Amino acid sequence: MDFDVKSANASSSESQRSKDMVAPDPMCVMILSTAPDILLAKRIAHILVEEHLAACVQLTPPILSVYEWQGEVQGDEEIGIVIKTSRAVARQTIDRLVQLHPYEIPQATVVPLVGGYFPYLSWVSEQTPPQSDGLSR
Repeated sequence: MDFDVKSANASSSESQRSKDMVAPDPMCVMILSTAPDILLAKRIAHILVEEHLAACVQLTPPILSVYEWQGEVQGDEEIGIVIKTSRAVARQTIDRLVQLHPYEIPQATVVPLVGGYFPYLSWVSEQTPPQSDGLSR
């Protein structure tokens, strides 16, 4: 998939420079999750970043999640968690998230990134290198 950043009135050299700064296949993903409260969400965020399983974790203001659990419709306020990481450590990141999480079945969905600002995506990849031994550096 090509990620086009040309603007209608940009010169060809400006367009080329813009293309050079955008990664069509960055090898980065976002993992989406939630937490029951801000303290746990902060703890998860800090641990994932410290262990180089995430380059950045963003926490959202409280959101309302509506879902069916054990035959009943539930509605709970939660904190959204957006984890930026590399594909190389996505599985380990999910495994660690599940270890840290109190829910029986926490949300852990991977969203591939189809493009973005190349220096940022490179930074994400540098912060989250493959960890063959499963230990943080």
